[in-house]
Amino acid sequence: MHRVAYTFDIGFLGGGQLARMSIQAAQRMGVRCISLDPGEDTPASQIAPAIRAPLGDVEALKQIFMNCYRVTLENEFVPARAVREALEELGRDPSTLIPGLDCLETIQDKLHQREAYAKAGAPSPKAVAIEDDGANAVARIGFPMMVKKRFGGYDGKGTRLARNADDFEDLRGLWTDGGWLAEEFVEFKREVAVMVMRWIEPAIDPLSPPGKDTQFYGMVGCYPTMETVQKDHVCDLVFPAGADASEVAVQAVLALDGFGLFGVELFEKADGSFVINEVAPRPHNSGHFSLDWGGPSQFDQHIRLTLNLPPAPFQIAAPTCMANIIGRAGVGDFRRGIAAVLASDAGIRFHWYSKADARPGRKVGHLNAVGEDVVERAKKARERFYEAWAVPDAEDIE
Repeated sequence: MHRVAYTFDIGFLGGGQLARMSIQAAQRMGVRCISLDPGEDTPASQIAPAIRAPLGDVEALKQIFMNCYRVTLENEFVPARAVREALEELGRDPSTLIPGLDCLETIQDKLHQREAYAKAGAPSPKAVAIEDDGANAVARIGFPMMVKKRFGGYDGKGTRLARNADDFEDLRGLWTDGGWLAEEFVEFKREVAVMVMRWIEPAIDPLSPPGKDTQFYGMVGCYPTMETVQKDHVCDLVFPAGADASEVAVQAVLALDGFGLFGVELFEKADGSFVINEVAPRPHNSGHFSLDWGGPSQFDQHIRLTLNLPPAPFQIAAPTCMANIIGRAGVGDFRRGIAAVLASDAGIRFHWYSKADARPGRKVGHLNAVGEDVVERAKKARERFYEAWAVPDAEDIE
C-alpha cells in the first residue's frame, strides 16, 4: 500500500493550553506535532514546532494539512469554510480533520447544533433564529428566553437573558442585524459535563489514508459525569457529580456525527433528567481532572482517537476535584503560590499553562485535589495559591 510520508503525525489548529497538554501526551508516545496559532509565544509553541498565522489563513491551513497525517482542534473557532477550502485545494479527504469537517460546521453555528439535536431526538432546548422584528422568535419561544450569538460565543460571551418583552427590546441592538437566536430558558438545579469518546472500529490500518479502506461506524465510551460550577460564566470547579448523564451525552455526539473526543455540557433539571447545553469537539476544561485521577487522561485519549487508535481502558480511579486558576493583576511569581500550597497539602497537583501574561479573567492554570475531601481541599489550596501569588516580586518593589 502506498503511504505518504508526513513530516508530522498531528497538526493542532490553535496553540493554547489544550494543544500544549495534548502535545505533551503525544510526545510521550513519540508522536510528532505542530500547531497553528496567531500568537507569538503560545503554550504549544514552547514545546513543539508552530506556524504563526491566523486560524482562518487558507495558506497556513494548507501547510498544516500538507505536512500532517491527521489534524485536530484545540478550539472550535477556526473557520470551517477556510478549512474546507484548504482541504479541497490539496485534494485531501475531509476526514483528515478530527472531529470531521461537517461536525465542526454544525458545532460552530449554535442554531444548527440545536437543530441537529432536535432531529436526532436528543433532549435540548428549543431554538429559532431571530429574524425581522423578532416577533416570530418571541411567539415560538416565549419568555424568559436566552438570546445567543450563533457564532463565536464562549464562557458566557454572546449570551443574554431576556425575562420579558422589555428586556428583548433592550437587546435589539444586538440581534437586529441577524446572527442571533432565541432559545428556550431551562430551569436547572446544576450543570454537569461528560467527556465522550467516539472512534472508528475496526482500524484496518492506522497508517492508511483517513477515510480509505475503513468501515465507518462508531464505538463510544465516556468518562464519569462531573459537576461543573461556574463563576462569572467561567468554569470554576469540577468534581464527581454522583450521577450518570452519559446516555444523553452520547446522544449529543451521535447527533453531530463526529469522531474523536468531545466535552458535552448538560443541565440537570429538578426531576433528575438531563438536557444538552453545548458540545466542544476537543479536550475540555471539565476533563482536566483526568490528568491526576489515576486513569488515562483526556489528552492521552485525544491523541489516540486522532490517530484512529483505540482509547486506553479505564482503571479504578480516585475522586478528583479540579479548580481553575484565573489571572489577576499585580501578581508575582506563580511558583511562590505553588510552594505555599504544597507546604500544607503535598497531594495537590498543579498544571501551569505558561501563558505570556496572566491578565485578569484568563485561565492560566489549574490544580487537582485527589483522594479525600477533594472539593474543600481544592478550594483551600487555590486560596493559598492566590494569597502567595499576590506577593509582588522583589524587583517590582520600589
